[in-house]
Amino acid sequence: MGRIRASGGYRGLTTFQTSTIIYDATVWFCEKFVDRRSRTVDQMVQAARSGRQNIAEGSRASATSSQTELRLVNVARASLEELLLDYEDFLRHRRLEMWEMNSTDAQEVRNVPRKFKEDRSDQTNLTDQERAELYARWLEHANGAVRANALICLIHQTNYLLDQQIHALEEQFITDGGYSELLAKERLKERKKTKTTDPVPSCPKCKSPMVLRTAKTGKNAGHQFWGCSAYPDCKGVAEL
Repeated sequence: MGRIRASGGYRGLTTFQTSTIIYDATVWFCEKFVDRRSRTVDQMVQAARSGRQNIAEGSRASATSSQTELRLVNVARASLEELLLDYEDFLRHRRLEMWEMNSTDAQEVRNVPRKFKEDRSDQTNLTDQERAELYARWLEHANGAVRANALICLIHQTNYLLDQQIHALEEQFITDGGYSELLAKERLKERKKTKTTDPVPSCPKCKSPMVLRTAKTGKNAGHQFWGCSAYPDCKGVAEL
């Protein structure tokens, strides 16, 4: 029997892939545009890292705990929201332009995945480096405002997908229950299967139906066996 709930596979999630780009680009952004002595560097890098790592950890936790998975995905969402505010602060404090959501620049960044799919019909899987190169013209730009604005677009995209993922997880939990409930359902299915393939035998002595008992003493203590339902009048037994 396979695992009751699948887990892992996070490397194929768009949220994980994009958050990896955000994490790497944030490290490089801070190295170039933020004073290394500032606490902001550590806060931004840790927020970007938390977004990525919690998506992965939540995916792994999904096998045994729906609630843990949901909590970790929410942590990832909150971390990226914190990072979003840091980039907005960077632009505002320096009186730099912040792209409008529907501006040409913002739309070009948002359209990268769609354009790639149109240009690459074979849908070849990309490495992290190849995926980052799709955004290199913005994320490696000499102008910090361009980098910050592009990362704001990527964070908005990732947060939108995380919101959808959280909603789907909530719906799944309401419909299917958590891991313990799924485990109980599988146990009941197995019991029904056992009853179908292994009917209750009749007593070899009096032909009464037998019941499942557990030996309390002797060398077989703790082991189950079939005992006559007419006990103590009949002491017929049978092995499982």
